[in-house]
Amino acid sequence: MDTMGRPLDGAVAIVTGSAMNIGRETCLQLARMGANVVTHAAANRSGAEETAGLVRAEGAEAATWVGDLTDPAGARTLVQTALEAFGTLNILVNNAAIRGNDALVDIPLEKFQSIMRTNVEAPVLCAQAAAPHMAASGWGRIVNIGGLSAHRGSKGRVHVAASKMAMVGVTRALATELADDNVTSNIVVPGMIDTVRGASAGASPHGGHPNLLGRHGTAAEVAHVVVCLCHPNAAYTTGQTIHVNGGGYLG
Repeated sequence: MDTMGRPLDGAVAIVTGSAMNIGRETCLQLARMGANVVTHAAANRSGAEETAGLVRAEGAEAATWVGDLTDPAGARTLVQTALEAFGTLNILVNNAAIRGNDALVDIPLEKFQSIMRTNVEAPVLCAQAAAPHMAASGWGRIVNIGGLSAHRGSKGRVHVAASKMAMVGVTRALATELADDNVTSNIVVPGMIDTVRGASAGASPHGGHPNLLGRHGTAAEVAHVVVCLCHPNAAYTTGQTIHVNGGGYLG
């Protein structure tokens, strides 16, 4: 493996929820580092396939799978897609998630359960399906995407905060369980990010903006940290929560 120019040359990555935003940027940065990538979306096939095309334009290979990861069979099929296309699997980025904005007294139980299934159960199912193949390859990286509401609190986000804090525990447990297989597990927590899904209110001076840098971050800035954790030189970092928020949360 070329740890200088293309440090992930020959590696294979799955990025869930990669039809746009942080997921897409993560795919592109992994491709630039030499990894072949499996893109995924729950339903947005055109977005996932567009991301795959952009990966190929970076000189890497790509495959796409579209489907429901809350179904154990779906998670297994996603991993099988990587194995059939590339023969191995080294990296899993659990980015796919759903959000909500509901007052505590208005949260339907069905919505709470849906968020927990997508934001917690699906990443666990993906890790469960992927981990044996990472171990067989000799190394692996699992990077989960967290949420600031779990650490700072946020009105209307009880369900989302619960799911994202659960993923902190999952990340640490995976790190503990998979260490002997040379598989690391970390979680990256974005702050306020300019994305297609969450429109930015624009930058403002520090005094009027909820972070020290006075601006929203970009999907590329979050993806950079995710990909750094996938680097061969990140082998000594595991079980950690990494905040990417411009100083909006000093935890």
